Amino acid sequence: MRMDQQQWDERYAIADLVWSAEPNRFVAAELAALAPGRALDLGAGEGRNAIWLAERGWQVTAVDFSAVGLGKAAKLAASRGVNPTWVQADLLEYEPEQAAYDLVLVAYLHLTAASFADVLRRASAALAPGGTLLVVGHDRDNIAQGYGGPQDPGILHTAESVVAALPGLRIVRAEQVRRPVHEDGPVAIDTVVRAERS
Repeated sequence: MRMDQQQWDERYAIADLVWSAEPNRFVAAELAALAPGRALDLGAGEGRNAIWLAERGWQVTAVDFSAVGLGKAAKLAASRGVNPTWVQADLLEYEPEQAAYDLVLVAYLHLTAASFADVLRRASAALAPGGTLLVVGHDRDNIAQGYGGPQDPGILHTAESVVAALPGLRIVRAEQVRRPVHEDGPVAIDTVVRAERS
């Protein structure tokens, strides 16, 4: 079941950082070599990926519906000398500028299949020619074979389901990947899909 805005605000309010201040490992690996331009981070949470991109010269717009998460993100960004544009909005309603971004990132956003496909449709439309879309999230197989993450298969990803929601884009990478949760600890199973606009 999708957590609502109040639940995310409450979750972000109870800890210094719920997630690491460092970028997701797949975000860093896939995007480090890209030349910076305009980036859109959908579901930015506490801002770790948006801040990492901004530190590398990207002009970042980061969107999330949690005011508490975005407040923590802005504080962390300021401490690191960068200033992404923070936008509080529900991604079920948010309409990004079309054909405007060199990069669109959707990391660990878990919605029902229909809602997620709608977000991906708008994310795809936001890509400028030559732009990159990166989708990273918990894979459906993580429930039985992995560790942590949501336990509702209806909001989890497969590479095939993400690719199916990206007609018209060139698929660069689409696979299931393993992510160590802690050093020498359990392993989570994620989906990584990278696509490009011609």
